Amino acid sequence: MKWLRRLTSGAGISRLGALIALLGLLLVRVADPTPVEMARAQSFDLYQRLKPRVYTPQPVAIVDIDEASIQQLGQWPWPRTRMAELVDRMKALGAAAVAFDIVFAEEDRLSPEQIALDNTELSDEIRDQLKALPSNDDRFAASIATSRIIMGQTSVRSLRDLAGKEPMEVPDVPHAFLGEDPKAYLPNYPALVQNRPELEKAAIGRGVFTVKPDADGVFRQVPMLFRIDDKFRLSLSAELLRVATGAKAFAVISDSAGVKGIRIGRVLVPTTSTATVWPYFTPTVPSRFVSVRDIMNGTVNPNRLRGHLVLVGTSAIGLEDFRATPMASLMAGVEIHAQVIENILTNQMLVRPNYSLGLELAAILFPALLAIILVPMLGATLAFVCAVVLLGTYIGLSYLAFDWYRLLIDPVYPTISVGLIFIILATFNYLREERQRAQIRSAFGQYVSPDFVKELADNPEALQLGGETRELSVLFSDVRGFTSISESYKENPQGLTELMNLFLTVLSQAILRYGGTIDKFMGDAVMAFWNAPITNEKHALAACHAAINMIKDVEALNKQFRTEYEEKVNAGEEDAIFHEINVGIGINSGTCVVGNMGSEDRFDYTALGDTVNLASRLEGQSKPYGIKIILGQETAFQIQDDMATLEIDRIRVKGKNEPETIFALIGDETMLADKRYQELNRQNALMLQKYREQDWETAAALLEILAEQAEEIGVDIEGFLFIYEARLAEFQANPPGRDWDGVYTAESK
Repeated sequence: MKWLRRLTSGAGISRLGALIALLGLLLVRVADPTPVEMARAQSFDLYQRLKPRVYTPQPVAIVDIDEASIQQLGQWPWPRTRMAELVDRMKALGAAAVAFDIVFAEEDRLSPEQIALDNTELSDEIRDQLKALPSNDDRFAASIATSRIIMGQTSVRSLRDLAGKEPMEVPDVPHAFLGEDPKAYLPNYPALVQNRPELEKAAIGRGVFTVKPDADGVFRQVPMLFRIDDKFRLSLSAELLRVATGAKAFAVISDSAGVKGIRIGRVLVPTTSTATVWPYFTPTVPSRFVSVRDIMNGTVNPNRLRGHLVLVGTSAIGLEDFRATPMASLMAGVEIHAQVIENILTNQMLVRPNYSLGLELAAILFPALLAIILVPMLGATLAFVCAVVLLGTYIGLSYLAFDWYRLLIDPVYPTISVGLIFIILATFNYLREERQRAQIRSAFGQYVSPDFVKELADNPEALQLGGETRELSVLFSDVRGFTSISESYKENPQGLTELMNLFLTVLSQAILRYGGTIDKFMGDAVMAFWNAPITNEKHALAACHAAINMIKDVEALNKQFRTEYEEKVNAGEEDAIFHEINVGIGINSGTCVVGNMGSEDRFDYTALGDTVNLASRLEGQSKPYGIKIILGQETAFQIQDDMATLEIDRIRVKGKNEPETIFALIGDETMLADKRYQELNRQNALMLQKYREQDWETAAALLEILAEQAEEIGVDIEGFLFIYEARLAEFQANPPGRDWDGVYTAESK
């Protein structure tokens, strides 16, 4: 029942809780309640405010019934004769097509016949004369008939909104379906509020200008296509584009996911599945507007409307045709339609693709699953960093999708969802780790160093108490010339203590940095090992990295000591002392017994075995060979593909009968990849071969080559080369004989 134990363990419970939370978060996103929808929409608003569309003049203009026009021409609504005059003037100014963001649903109350009916005190003669005159609506219709005019219409939610009027017939606009029938994806309105029949008949086109706000009252999407009692009608902006381009019909492109776009002539307008578009807004630009007053006064630039798509609407405060937009400011309703046309002409419409839901669910699912797998194995700091990087990357990608491709991908809900999963897991981790740390401190605090206890507390699942046989990599380090250093501090033992504490701290930090266990300090010496109690399959590599960093850190410490010494000398302090600390390190890998060793009253967590003894002997050989880090053959074998080594010798250390091939560790993977090192290694192997073949002259010649190559790449093997020079000289004078096995027997530890 291993799976049950894992499920009911601390990590298993946290993962199970996070999975349940993840399922709930995914279901909420599919349901898409209003708060989720609004948070997503407001994030898209923020993107537009951070980087609004750059306005570039387009052949689109708004003829504006503004405050100045009303002050000069009188209270709205104006007589239809004035609207007829406006149409005539726009035609004379060369407007390509004109769309009214206004409905003229009622008969003009200022028509002559209507005046006659409303004023019964007039004489019969005058009333008859008034009735005989053409109506204002006929005059307006006549002007419309001679121009390219699109009449605006608006939808109603129910027939009651028509105030008892009989709904007018909605003629179907020629269209085609490219794909599946899109009716199911379009909201169906029962009727339209249309213009006076004579106006509708005279117009070349008819478009619906209804725009519905989102739940928070902001107008973000604009419908391009309406379904009216199973018939289709284009929006005002789309119909204006159709008339201006001379297209006789339009085509709806759809698939099983809904509407994909609307083709008007040669123009394809990508849409959402419900045939709406997301305009990419600019702030309100005054140059987009032309005042009706200027047109009627004849003060407008004669070329201002030439070849333009013109929308007639109002920005007058009293007419209350203002809408909240993503730009965080109110915008005249007619300007929204103008900006839609600009988006189409410049191909800058924002896109909320049909696959966005699937993409956003994936953006929740996969990072959350990754977090559920990894976070229980990570520390709090690393989990936090991973969460920040992961979520920050997603938000950045969402913004870049908007910035580069105008794609609207929700940055909010996936970020919140994955963040909640991280919080849930981190909370479980914290509670579990606090409990485990308390247990570990209680169990180990009495017989290992505090630093080691902290390492175990950070990796409690890897902890195994009790003696066991394991393969370890064991490291010994010692200070060269420690006796002379101690003698120089005989008048200041406290100074020696401070020096050694600082030095041993530097070594300890390098060991712990690479996951080592510090076994003990022996004066100036340190013993450490890897792969117990915390498992590390690459223990040899970790030990070697630690050794290289120990040497580097000691060199940095020496520079610090020298600087402090020079400062003291310059300050006139006579007792200033400086000793350069040199460290020798030996590393060996092999089987050891590791666990609790000692008595019932006093015990240590330590390692024993021949591997440990040989590591100590290798450290002792670092001095005569002049090599800072010496490796046993098993350690060298395990790291041969990762770090740069040189074979030194085959040696029989004191206390052992079996010879050991020993190696110098001279660099990390950077050195390993260096062609010069590879040549040095090849020449060194050849030198050792000739040496063991008793070809003394060739070996001596190769030593000179090795010295030059080592100096070129900055490798210090001078002591090693000196030993072989002395041996070669001795063997040339006194050959060892044919039965010589090439093994050197060390006389000292």
